[in-house]
Amino acid sequence: MLSKEYKRLLVFLKPHAGLFGLAVVAMAVSAVFDGVSLGMLVPLADKVMTNKQIILPGKLPLFLENFIASINSLPPASLLKLMLPVVLVMLILKAGFSFLQSYLMTDVGQKIIMDIRKKLYAKMQALSLDYYSGKRSGELISRITNDVKVVENALSYGLYDLLYQSMQVVVYVVLAFFVYWKFAFISFIAVPLIVFPIVKVGKKLRKISTRTQEKVADINSLLIETITGVRIVKAFSMEDYEIGRFNRQNRDYYKLTMKSAKRTLVLGPGTELIGAFAGLFIFYWVGQEVIKGSLSFGVFALLMGAILSTIRPFKKLSQVNSLQQQALAANTRIYEVLDTVPSVREIPRAVELAAVKKGIEFENISFKYEDNIILKNINLKVKAGEVLAIVGPSGSGKSTLLDLTLRFYDPQEGRILIDGIDIKTASLSSLRKNIAIVTQETILFNDTVKANIAYGNLNVTQEEIEAAAKKAFAHDFILEMPQGYDTVIGDRGFKLSGGEKQRLAIARAILKNPPILLLDEATSQLDSRAEKIVQEALDILMRGRAVFMVAHRMSTIKDASKIIVLSEGRIAECGRHEELLAQNGLYRNLYNLQNVPE
Repeated sequence: MLSKEYKRLLVFLKPHAGLFGLAVVAMAVSAVFDGVSLGMLVPLADKVMTNKQIILPGKLPLFLENFIASINSLPPASLLKLMLPVVLVMLILKAGFSFLQSYLMTDVGQKIIMDIRKKLYAKMQALSLDYYSGKRSGELISRITNDVKVVENALSYGLYDLLYQSMQVVVYVVLAFFVYWKFAFISFIAVPLIVFPIVKVGKKLRKISTRTQEKVADINSLLIETITGVRIVKAFSMEDYEIGRFNRQNRDYYKLTMKSAKRTLVLGPGTELIGAFAGLFIFYWVGQEVIKGSLSFGVFALLMGAILSTIRPFKKLSQVNSLQQQALAANTRIYEVLDTVPSVREIPRAVELAAVKKGIEFENISFKYEDNIILKNINLKVKAGEVLAIVGPSGSGKSTLLDLTLRFYDPQEGRILIDGIDIKTASLSSLRKNIAIVTQETILFNDTVKANIAYGNLNVTQEEIEAAAKKAFAHDFILEMPQGYDTVIGDRGFKLSGGEKQRLAIARAILKNPPILLLDEATSQLDSRAEKIVQEALDILMRGRAVFMVAHRMSTIKDASKIIVLSEGRIAECGRHEELLAQNGLYRNLYNLQNVPE
């Protein structure tokens, strides 16, 4: 009976059941041809080569007795002429069905791997940010690359061998039973001796495979960290340290792989040895029947050929079990992603938010991550056209306010209203369509300048893209690039300066033209000259919108409509710049720390 885990693995096969069924039919036909080809040994050895009668022990069905009698009546030369075209046609048909079964199973396997990757990637896009905060990038990449490949191997090559080799065993065993029924006694002894170690080793392989796949995830994570952080690695002369870290992970992976290989490889010779012992026993036992004359040599050759032909399928089946156990381990890791329920979900029949006219309101918002309280009892309103500046010490919850606005997370208490509509009742697409964000760490993609500006606005014209770039003061430096707007900017905008990256991000937000704008310390990492240019672009971007501005430099928020000071997750102070300075509280302390002249 199939285990629950294996049934879940076979779920990926369901959409391709028709194609898989054709492959199984091709396998069955090919396996039958294997048996028939082996059966040709009997007339070849007994009649053609030695011109003796074919003798089978025991009572045979009438049709088979008549068939053997007709062969025995033919002269050797006539039988040979008759066999040649029959064998030729059989070889052609067997080759055709052998190709067909392999091609169909390869097609099934590739379709499965495409489906799983599609499902995994779609699921990853649907998961909430809290899921990613507990996972490493390399680990998730490993699920969609290495783990999926292991499953594909099991469901194409592994399942192919499981079915085809099993069919071959059945054909050969049935053939041998039919020729000499006493063979059953030997099979009942030999088969359990072969199957038991396969099952036993398979259980150990599954545990090792789980650890191996986890180690691949560790290696992927290390690669991503050190490749994306190459500047820091080189700046701190840590190349040798990172090489040492990688070598340790690589060595651990090697050890696990060799553990798995040792257990897998020992099954092949072991299976072969058991089969050889069984063959020797049958050779001695049945050979006596040939000497007595109760069995012809051709039938003896057929029996020995059938027995020896089962060794290879059993050897293959031992390797199949290794593949299946590895796949079950990978399948568990895949379903860990697919079974994860996003913490942020749309309700059924969610409403579509129209363009924001009034503004956004936070009512008694409290949020914690695990046991860490981030925000507590937050109440505030930002009307259309107003700029809310948010300041406070690190860890006070400034960026979390922006994340809640976009519904990256949901608060445990309270609600957020846009034009009086609870954003939990709105569709995520319509909510986020009304909001643009410019972050401290600019996120750009390894694509053209044009594609990065138009990200999220795929139907815009070149003129609209250039107009947005001009408002962001990016047009001039873009034209100086090798291919202008068609220049590929490299991974994370590697070819651009910090100010240039930020201006592309602002152009992207301008093109989106949202009523709500979130600025998360958008100028904190820029030098004075770049900050001045970017700030001018931001001033254009902010006009007429409800703006949330998380500020690091106090000089950028003097003209904000309202400033809130967060401390330990609460609003400690609220007012305009001059009012907060007059209160001589936390805001003034933060202001004075930067030595900003009044």
